Amino acid sequence: MQGDILPRVVGAAALVLPFALSAGSTGEPLLAAATINPIVVTPTLTARTVDDSLSSVTVIDRDRIDRQQPRELSDLLRGQPGIDLTTNGAFGKNTSVFTRGTGSESTVLLIDGIRMNSATGGAPAWQFLSPQLIDRVEIVRGPRSSVYGSDAVGGVVQAFTPEGDGEASPWIQFGGGSFRQREFGAGVAGSEGNTRYSVAHNYFETDGIAIRRGDERKGFRNNSTVGRLSHQFESGLDVGLTGFRSDGTTEFDGGETDYTLQAIGARAALPVTRWWDAMLTASESRDEADTEDAFGFSRFNTRRHEIRLQNNLYLDAHEVVIGGDFRRDRVDSTTDFDERRRDNVAGFAQLFLDLGAAELQLAGRHDDNETFGGETTGSVALGYQVDEVYRLRGSFGTAFRGPTFNDLFFPGFGNPDLSPERSRTTELGLRATHGAWFWDMAAYQTDVRNLIVFDSVSFRPENVDRARIRGAELTGGARIEDWTLQASLSVTDPRDRDTRNRIRRRSTHSLRLEADRQIGAVSVGGTAVYQGDRYDDADNTDRLSGFPLFNLRASWAFAENWSTRLTVDNVLDRDYAVARFFDGDRYQQAGRSAFLSVRYGHR
Repeated sequence: MQGDILPRVVGAAALVLPFALSAGSTGEPLLAAATINPIVVTPTLTARTVDDSLSSVTVIDRDRIDRQQPRELSDLLRGQPGIDLTTNGAFGKNTSVFTRGTGSESTVLLIDGIRMNSATGGAPAWQFLSPQLIDRVEIVRGPRSSVYGSDAVGGVVQAFTPEGDGEASPWIQFGGGSFRQREFGAGVAGSEGNTRYSVAHNYFETDGIAIRRGDERKGFRNNSTVGRLSHQFESGLDVGLTGFRSDGTTEFDGGETDYTLQAIGARAALPVTRWWDAMLTASESRDEADTEDAFGFSRFNTRRHEIRLQNNLYLDAHEVVIGGDFRRDRVDSTTDFDERRRDNVAGFAQLFLDLGAAELQLAGRHDDNETFGGETTGSVALGYQVDEVYRLRGSFGTAFRGPTFNDLFFPGFGNPDLSPERSRTTELGLRATHGAWFWDMAAYQTDVRNLIVFDSVSFRPENVDRARIRGAELTGGARIEDWTLQASLSVTDPRDRDTRNRIRRRSTHSLRLEADRQIGAVSVGGTAVYQGDRYDDADNTDRLSGFPLFNLRASWAFAENWSTRLTVDNVLDRDYAVARFFDGDRYQQAGRSAFLSVRYGHR
């Protein structure tokens, strides 16, 4: 596979760089610096530009979300650099996100800084997040356990809800489409003096599709609400509240689940001195599911409480971050777990050294978990500004994934002697920004040991496997007059080091192309995604073919504050699958579908 990566990346460069260079050839800075090199907070817990973060980061802003009008968050993530995903059908069905070839439990999902991974299953419920209420998404690829602790092996995805700024801006939107989709949303955001506010609600429902060929349609209903409120006092003290809730019902083969996702957080940030800022945050998140199927009724409710104290110290051009956090997970279930609560205490520190053309970042963290003990992780990153256009970076980091409640304590199947998965990642990257365009290349290798897998002999999870994941990513973008262009290519080789087989359900390559053009009051665009083949089994005998998807969109601002949007997904009506049932039947995906919406106001 190593020999295959270079030709594929070079081919991608031939595809991406022509339009990037043509944008730069105008010599005009047509794309704002905030778009080319936006400020992000997810990589380091501090506000830094993408360049200065020394990380592989993708930012999906509000304009991009509005243009694409995705029905689910997975529509935004599919084909993004380093991101692979599988879904057990369409519309609210179980979704797994694999960042750089790691498992679905190895990517941390945050909403406004609040961790949403399930304490029992480990993976987040991606399928229940409404993209209509998300203002921005930051995707950080690579190990981040030295910042976030357990599970941040492949990366971190953070969704931000609207914050509100300026004069009150109400909006309302409604629409409908294929598979009896119907949607209604409304909200308002703004600020009054030093107080900012935002509140919004979105309702979506569909009859769904037959996820098993010849079966009945499996529907989905989602109610989502978000809200934020903050105030800055004359002393500089900034306090804020944030809230998110999503609830509804999703049907699957043989049953249905009533679910609730909820996050509530409070923060207080204070400039103690001119060189010392302190921030205290407290949050609660819930992941609740009541399921009725052929086996009867089951309940899996998890609740997480977290408190974090963070101190930012500014020493001339340098910065030091010192802090700690406490996390408590609780489980309430019809399943009689051997343990129902566990605590995790951690301390962390980061050092950012500005050395002129070079920048050095060091990070370290120690977690003490009452079920699997202590884990120490760290990272080092070095960046070098070659000239005004090119920035070189390199990094090394360790990470771990702690076993879940299901892994440790599920009656009859849990293994309380499990150790955490541990990984080491090395990465090299080069980023170029000039005027209206940018591109970014990265190559990495991740070695994982103590992989937690279900053993078919002992019928419980064991630390038996090792994995080596090698890959490369290329992404680029430009805005040329009325055109907005984005492209990304990922090549990944996720291998079980003992069997040399590709890890189950992982694709080796993906491509995503986006193009939009503004023509007066009309905008037209499209997205093309290609995902390569994958194997549904660990023995690599059950192959699922790769597939292309083409989506088209158009919008028209037909009156002041009024607009309408039309999206057509899977234009070629492609029949594809990314996973199978246990009996070998394929999980069906949606064919060609259209959705039309009308909107008043702006977010």
